[in-house]
Amino acid sequence: MGKCDGRCTLLAICSLQLVAALQRQVFDFLGYQWAPILANFLHIVAIILGMFGTVQFRSRYLIFYAVWLVMWVGWNSFMICFYLEVGHLSQDRDFLMTFNTSLHRSWWMEHGPGCLVTPVLDSHLAPDDHHVITVSGCLLDYQYIEVLSSALQVLLALFGFVYACYVSKVFQDDEDSFDFIGGFDSYGYQPPQKSSHLQLQPLYTAG
Repeated sequence: MGKCDGRCTLLAICSLQLVAALQRQVFDFLGYQWAPILANFLHIVAIILGMFGTVQFRSRYLIFYAVWLVMWVGWNSFMICFYLEVGHLSQDRDFLMTFNTSLHRSWWMEHGPGCLVTPVLDSHLAPDDHHVITVSGCLLDYQYIEVLSSALQVLLALFGFVYACYVSKVFQDDEDSFDFIGGFDSYGYQPPQKSSHLQLQPLYTAG
């Protein structure tokens, strides 16, 4: 029962991670955030492998999933530091998120709750294919929305890592307890034993 409970809990965590990753992927696509898009894609693949390993009793897939979660926590920690501008990180270096292919930022910058977007016309700061805007009145600034999203990813990853290690250990213990060489000795085919007492039958011959 414990193994079943662990598997069910891990599947539930993976399902929550998948929903959160897909939701994040949509908004990163809308904001042309290419680096997070790539990271989200890899995360979705790792989640699917983790779910497959849980259902099919494959501990190797769970180990891969757990290792990826460690890297995923590191990436989201970097995202939190980036948006909070910890240390020498600055949001002005948006090429880190877009691979320097566009000037787009987080989708929540213009579409956050309560945000009022005002375009600045004829600004010399804007390139030919972009425009300058001012954003005001936001109930929650976009950087804090991104930080909360990354913090949720870290929380789910920590739970997923713990349960992935637990379920993988259970699978490995089950494999070790089954001896493939001598596991059938007690239930194997036993040849009939010769009886030491033979029953004598009369022999009739034609006279």
